Amino acid sequence: MSSLELLQRQIHTAEDLQAVVKMMKVLAALNIHQYEQAVTSLAEYNLTIEMGLHVVLKAAHNHDAHTQQMNGDSDSRSLSTSDVGRCGVIIFGSDQGMCGQFNEQISRYAIAELEKLNISPEQLAIFAVGSRIISHLETAGYAIEQTFTMPGSLTEITSMVQEILLHIATWRDRQQIVRIFLFYNHLNSNTFSEPYKLQLLPLDREWLEHIESLAWRSVSAVEPRSRTLPTFTMPSDVLVASLLRQYFFISLYRAFGESLAGENASRLASMQVAEKNIEDRLTEFTGQFQQKRQTAITDELLEIISAFELSH
Repeated sequence: MSSLELLQRQIHTAEDLQAVVKMMKVLAALNIHQYEQAVTSLAEYNLTIEMGLHVVLKAAHNHDAHTQQMNGDSDSRSLSTSDVGRCGVIIFGSDQGMCGQFNEQISRYAIAELEKLNISPEQLAIFAVGSRIISHLETAGYAIEQTFTMPGSLTEITSMVQEILLHIATWRDRQQIVRIFLFYNHLNSNTFSEPYKLQLLPLDREWLEHIESLAWRSVSAVEPRSRTLPTFTMPSDVLVASLLRQYFFISLYRAFGESLAGENASRLASMQVAEKNIEDRLTEFTGQFQQKRQTAITDELLEIISAFELSH
């Protein structure tokens, strides 16, 4: 194969890769948008949950039974008071590649935070969401109790959240796990994400106190002019347990949505770098091809001229 033919093949290969990279950029950008929209749509849902908690906390406070109400049944015990005991950790990575340092970034962050907690291995249980973070955690000496597949679309997130919630219930009931942390990459821009830690359990007491302290008019988005605190008829512990289950659902859903948005942002950034490299290579190949082609044409012309002069 001549050097010109080889360069032509390299140019065609680079152009094919360029088309693939451009398509992946478009898909990543679309995915970022839909996952961002999903996370944003949780805001009103989350506000409704906080409204409900505000009502119950106010009622409990008025009856001097805040602590008893928040720990009234098996679903809400130790939700806001436990700071010792076994710890469960859920770390969100990816199952797909070509997303730069996405998995390394969240793994390093989670490992550093776990070291700060100073928890012995027998007191720690880890769930990994996405297979590509497993090697990073195992290399650091952390055993993975169970691995979950990262959803490939928005429609798959709900079922995965429900599955993990069942495992969390098992954690609390059978393994006496009282602390649970989520680690995931939080999207900051279309091409940048940063690690984030959320304490799912025990509940953040400052967060609960903040919800309780809010004026009802500032909490309510449904009836902004209403100053009257709503009442409820069901047992407060049942209502709190139901509200907190919804809060856990929202927290996990947000973690999935933000992690998937961050993954696609990292992929978009990687594809942008790849596209620039391909463009540089195409420029190089095209320049070499034109130079060699011009040299070949010049050589042919010289041969023709030489042959003509010899014949005369």
